[in-house]
Amino acid sequence: MIKNLEKIYKALADRNRLRILKMLEVRPLCVCEITHVMGIAQPSVSRHLAILRDAELVGGIKNGQWTSYSLSASTDDTVATIITSLRRWGNDDPQVAADRAQLPGARREILCGKA
Repeated sequence: MIKNLEKIYKALADRNRLRILKMLEVRPLCVCEITHVMGIAQPSVSRHLAILRDAELVGGIKNGQWTSYSLSASTDDTVATIITSLRRWGNDDPQVAADRAQLPGARREILCGKA
């Protein structure tokens, strides 16, 4: 139990991972969409997503050439509580608002050039 909490808190202790979680509240996203919005390298985004997945805060579903990441649907009480609380936290942050404003233009079909 303590080891799981440690993973969760370490995952939440990074601003970029928090930004990703706040974007995933809006809709499922692939790595190229997150990379486009955040303006950071694809390997960095992939690493952040791996940490979030390891903490069970996000899940991924393979869809053709893309993996769509979304907030976890975990039945673990701790994860569910954090995901629920996260929806109330940080909504007034200017960076979160800016990220969300960019999401409509972040479409994998356009960014990756393939459907």
